[in-house]
Amino acid sequence: MAARTADVTRDTFETKVRVSLNLDGTGKGQFGSGVPFLDHMLDQISRHGVVDLEVHCNGDIEIDDHHTVEDIGITFGQAVAKAVGDKRGIMRYGHAYVPLDESLSRVVIDFSGRPGLHFNCDFVRDRVGSFDVDLVSEFFQGFVNHANVTLHIDNLRGKNEHHKIETIFKAFGRALRFACERDPRQSGVMPSTKGSL
Repeated sequence: MAARTADVTRDTFETKVRVSLNLDGTGKGQFGSGVPFLDHMLDQISRHGVVDLEVHCNGDIEIDDHHTVEDIGITFGQAVAKAVGDKRGIMRYGHAYVPLDESLSRVVIDFSGRPGLHFNCDFVRDRVGSFDVDLVSEFFQGFVNHANVTLHIDNLRGKNEHHKIETIFKAFGRALRFACERDPRQSGVMPSTKGSL
């Protein structure tokens, strides 16, 4: 079976990003985004999605973390799209509910070929440490735009902003894993009545 891997770079005046991905990995990760909280969240994707993921970025974080977080989302989306290929034989849909103490989030993904983000999380604090919570949705917007997936993210309950965000990233990793899994009953079959995605 062909390896489902990708190595993608993005080089702009604002950031230099490299993402390496193996969809059939074991959950190993190496992260150097320059944004420690984002590294912690990327580790959740790797571990709970059981994908091997390396992310390195040299970004203009002296200005703001925005460009770094968004561009990593974009590059990660490009890597996922490249690694998953034409989508023949994959499950296509994935979903997961993940709790962390008082917080609970649900993530549902469809490798539809159409980018769409539906993000529902009410944050009551602006920051977790130095991390701007607005950048969570920016990361996922960059991802869906370049992975060409439909993504529904709902934080169903929670009080602690760290917990809320962590449940989102863990649930995203799990949903991504299930959507990308090879379907043993549909090997080589396009999971769409249209015949393409």
